[in-house]
Amino acid sequence: MMIEIVPQTPHIGAIISGVDVNRLSENEFAQIYQAWLHHGVICVRGQQLEMPGFLAYCQRFGRVKPHLVKRTRHPEFPNITVMGVNKRRADGSLDKSVLTRGVGWHTDLPWDQEVCKATQLYAVATPSRGGDTLFASMYVAWDRLPKDLKDRVTGLQAEFVYGGRKKPHDDFLTDADRARPPAVHPVVRTHEESGRTSLYLNPFHVTKLVGLPDRESDALIEELTPYLVQDDAVYRHKWQSGDVVIWDNRCCLHSATGDYPPEEDRIHWRVTIMR
Repeated sequence: MMIEIVPQTPHIGAIISGVDVNRLSENEFAQIYQAWLHHGVICVRGQQLEMPGFLAYCQRFGRVKPHLVKRTRHPEFPNITVMGVNKRRADGSLDKSVLTRGVGWHTDLPWDQEVCKATQLYAVATPSRGGDTLFASMYVAWDRLPKDLKDRVTGLQAEFVYGGRKKPHDDFLTDADRARPPAVHPVVRTHEESGRTSLYLNPFHVTKLVGLPDRESDALIEELTPYLVQDDAVYRHKWQSGDVVIWDNRCCLHSATGDYPPEEDRIHWRVTIMR
């Protein structure tokens, strides 16, 4: 079979078929890698993976790193986070935080001192309906930002912590991790590989814009937020079991929809990929 790459929107997202990621040649992987850089998000359909094979494929994109949240790491493969399990508490009640984790536009790991290159998920189980993931291009967000806003944010830096200003998921962290200092990153960044300019901001994890009074910082974040997600630059991924999806955290936001039946499974293996 030949690799087939089908763009899903004019600005972001592509679905790839005709390959087995366990057996990619260097040339085939180069095609996939370039498609990922171009489209920001790609899905390779119809894969059958074991954890070692999934991890090996992820390592072709870059250095992998365990997620900050320790309790969801796989005990034998700590670089892999298992998402969507342990929905029930000891008393049998539903832990809704498992269903809603990842809901809200964000990029992964902005609260880390080094910028996260990519996140890759492998769909182990998918629900009968719902549970989609949305992706938005931050290249387009920057391109369409009014000139006065571009001028105001150029040169600014933002502070990020896990959970942002509201810290809704602090319960996932240890006390030591809660005490980590904020990470600071430029609001406007140039992509290391594509050379394109994008916004690097998300309302989920940002705490403030460095050097501005709190009220002014909050107001500017609120002013920027509507520009982050442009309707024609959003890709909605409808998961199928066997999907392998990777997105570029340097130039994309994403959000889970969290709208699947709670009695059904939505389970993914997740790997964080650094530079």
